Amino acid sequence: MTGRGKAPEATRAPGATGVPGTHDSAGASGERLRRWRLVLGGDEADGTGCVLAGRDVAMDGALGALYGEGGKRGRAQPGRDRSAGLGASAPSVARWLGDIRTYFPSSVVQVMQRDAIDRLGLSALLLEPEMLEAVEADVHLVGTLLSLHKAMPETTKETARAVVRKVVEDLEKRLATRTRATLTGALDRSARLSRPRHHDIDWNRTIAANLKHYLPEHRTIVPERLIGYGRAAQSVKKEVILCVDQSGSMAASVVYASVFGAVLASMRSIATRLVVFDTAVVDLTDQLDDPVDVLFGTQLGGGTDINRALAYCQSRITRPADTVVVLISDLYEGGIRNEMLKRVAAMKASGVRFVTLLALSDEGAPAYDREHAAALAALDAPAFACTPDLFPEVMAAAIEKRPLPIPDTR
Repeated sequence: MTGRGKAPEATRAPGATGVPGTHDSAGASGERLRRWRLVLGGDEADGTGCVLAGRDVAMDGALGALYGEGGKRGRAQPGRDRSAGLGASAPSVARWLGDIRTYFPSSVVQVMQRDAIDRLGLSALLLEPEMLEAVEADVHLVGTLLSLHKAMPETTKETARAVVRKVVEDLEKRLATRTRATLTGALDRSARLSRPRHHDIDWNRTIAANLKHYLPEHRTIVPERLIGYGRAAQSVKKEVILCVDQSGSMAASVVYASVFGAVLASMRSIATRLVVFDTAVVDLTDQLDDPVDVLFGTQLGGGTDINRALAYCQSRITRPADTVVVLISDLYEGGIRNEMLKRVAAMKASGVRFVTLLALSDEGAPAYDREHAAALAALDAPAFACTPDLFPEVMAAAIEKRPLPIPDTR
């Protein structure tokens, strides 16, 4: 069969896993053929024999403009010309963006927009305000805008900031409450007292630690050691340094790190520093009250000098035993490899908790330098990809100095 190649799974029938022609019932078979026809694109060899009508014709045109042969040439004529493409015409692309938002759910629209930018080179059109107003905003679009913002005309910049702010605010709503709750608990537990006051005693842990002192004749435990929590304090308990690689492949990680940096900075008991780097190092800590400003302070692309970035972070550590350093990078080091590893070893030896994330995104691990990852693992700093939903748990474990919840990727 010929077909569109890479198309989103927007047309698969619920529970449909068979091949065209599988008959559950006449109605189900017809629906399955219809969906296969939309996936395959209607070429002569698609094998379905299905003829589309009505709304399906327009949907087919929107898919064909991107995933058909027309995705490589011509202008978009949704629903009519199977070889039509998006070309570089802003009006055509704007119409197409409107079409896909009409025919497909938001999650599919985001995939199609991303594919259009990658396959058809439409990045330049995002410099036009009317185009930005038409797109469905998501993390990947923000990454693309950040890579283009130096080239944006003034008429586009405010629209771009509005798009970025919408995505950032949505992410904060999704992530902030759980992050604060998880880390507040971790901070309280990390401040356990060995001689707590009565109302500060953690009875579950105290009982578990004193089970060997159970007196059967009295049917009770006589605790020799009390375990409790320290009172919540307004002073800084932990210091966190987020050291983020801003090379082009790390765009989504930069977005999420900026949001998490702002959330951590809002917690009085955590002193948060955000450092981004390529071959240069930029400290964006003073902008953490607004993650949008942070993002527009980054410059995606360029080389990578992890050693230089870690040297800067190391110079800002004042309380090693109470500091967590989180390096977010694909580990393709352009600086001095041995020096980078020595710095990590030195920080760990001083008491710093060092965490290495290959990515902070929903996409899993990107391509990364496996030799460097293995070298860090040998230093007890294993490198792994982390989703935004898992990040609060990773930070809580780092704060409490317990094993990190490394996802099983086997």
